[in-house]
Amino acid sequence: MCGITGWVSFRDVPRHHPEVIEHMTATLARRGPDASGIWRGTHAAIGHRRLAVIDPDGGVQPMTAGPEGGETVLTYSGEIYNHHELRAELRRTGHDFRTRSDTEVVLRAYQEWGEKLTEHLEGMYAFAIWDEREQRLLLVRDRLGVKPLHFAAIPGGIVFGSEPKALFAHPSVRPRVDADGLREAYSLLFTTGPTVWAGVREVQPGGTVAFDRGGPTEHRYWELEARPHTDGLEETVEEVRQRLDRAVRSQLEADVPRCTLLSGGLDSTVLTAVLADELRVQDGPSARIRSYAVDYSDQAEQFTGDVLRTSHDTPYATEAGAFIGTEHATVVLDPRDLLDPEHRRAVVAARDSPIGVGDMDTSLYLLFGEIARHSTVALSGEAADELFGGYPWFHSPKSLTAATFPWLLVTNDEAAMPLHPDLAATLRIGEFQRDTYRDALAAVPHLDGEPAVRHRQREMQHLSLTRWLRQLLHRKDRLSMAQGLEVRVPYCDHRLVEYAFSIPWELQSHDGREKSLLRDVGTGLAPHSVLHRPKNHYPSTHDPGYNRGLQDMARDALGAHGGRVRDLVDETAIKPCLDMLPEQLEWGTRLRLERVVDLALWLDIHRPELAL
Repeated sequence: MCGITGWVSFRDVPRHHPEVIEHMTATLARRGPDASGIWRGTHAAIGHRRLAVIDPDGGVQPMTAGPEGGETVLTYSGEIYNHHELRAELRRTGHDFRTRSDTEVVLRAYQEWGEKLTEHLEGMYAFAIWDEREQRLLLVRDRLGVKPLHFAAIPGGIVFGSEPKALFAHPSVRPRVDADGLREAYSLLFTTGPTVWAGVREVQPGGTVAFDRGGPTEHRYWELEARPHTDGLEETVEEVRQRLDRAVRSQLEADVPRCTLLSGGLDSTVLTAVLADELRVQDGPSARIRSYAVDYSDQAEQFTGDVLRTSHDTPYATEAGAFIGTEHATVVLDPRDLLDPEHRRAVVAARDSPIGVGDMDTSLYLLFGEIARHSTVALSGEAADELFGGYPWFHSPKSLTAATFPWLLVTNDEAAMPLHPDLAATLRIGEFQRDTYRDALAAVPHLDGEPAVRHRQREMQHLSLTRWLRQLLHRKDRLSMAQGLEVRVPYCDHRLVEYAFSIPWELQSHDGREKSLLRDVGTGLAPHSVLHRPKNHYPSTHDPGYNRGLQDMARDALGAHGGRVRDLVDETAIKPCLDMLPEQLEWGTRLRLERVVDLALWLDIHRPELAL
């Protein structure tokens, strides 16, 4: 996993300004702590920061092929899981390879198939190819959007990078935020394309952006499709298991230590069990995989359930690790560490966004830092809820009949960041949410003659996979890469996703519970207690001392930056949260304070121009 960046200009000569690409590349150092590389041409400059995972000696980037003056230049982040098969296929067509890296497979695939190389790739990836002979740039992002890729137009050219901060290192791109950007951020609709930053866009998941003298051309090479499903229940369970097995098998490859994130929930336990079985096949019956869970020093005594969490994770994770036979460890965090200003600042800097989930982001960042001391690759269970109906909104009559995005009802996020009345009147977020919801439903594919229940559940699944999942992947990528850790997500394998999206709801919920199919797949792989445990979200501290410290930080945040924070938030709605006893702060109320703190940090780190 790596950080990629670059710029193309048909008005300027990038090689005459070497400091620009050097600064752009340096912003991504935490994504790639192992090496740095730069290529410069007449109209393009390409940068790369490397986290070495496969072929540490041979996968140096940017990687080039072809004669001087007509090179093909690649800067690449991610993993191509079918690179062995592609390498064999490309060798049969006459390509020679200098390395064992999947990077070179991508480069040769472009030489062989051009932009149609996307039809052949399986994995998570974001990359840029500069074709010196054609004077053309190609940006490519994986099907589910696991790996990030941003771009922005500049006079006579384009800049790109894994994160917006790389673009801001170019003199033609400034961190500017307008009403559209804040609308995207605070509506919590998780659109891919527009960002909080004016002029900065994301390459669409399953999409490409080509740029030459004629300007940019965007293209989607993959989208979810509605397909008939003819398998019965037993055949469906078996097919899901086989596709998950294949995804796990392909994602275990690495030349560095690997581990798994094991929360004690169904998703991570089934994934870890499949990983452990596959590892024993590959490395012998005594092979064991490391597994990690996170906890807080106050949890055992002070845990209380809420709308998102019904039980304490650690006992379940410990039991699952013992059942599977992992080398399990629980990383216990002191709630005081979550208040450390440097930790909070590092998290907000990694996100490039004012929107997060406070202590849960900081704790995940600290967890990844601890894991990175022992492993370079971790596997995680994102997307299982989206694939198999794990969220409450798949089962809530209120959500199923509401004319809005379901998570806005279930998590009450609409009230999580009360905006200043003047700003709220400008943004008109409610209207924006309604318009966006209508457009989102119009994009959902359906089969002719679908029953109404199946039709609605397909909409719920599509919204979850194309929007809700994206912010989870964004969070996981930014916080892990900020610690130099690569996280792989086998449930996001596009073949598994395509199959699961075709399964009718009556099979998905055949026993009347959430994630019926995944529970069937997990039978024999997980302890009974985990198999039948209700869904739990990522844990949060319950320490009153944390709440008290957060209230102090929020008071300071409201007075920061000469009143800029007060210009954006409704102080009258925040004040009651500041006056509560720390023991009375519930999760949703506390989230208001978390976002005020993060907003102040975001303003301080990026110094954005606010054009409202």
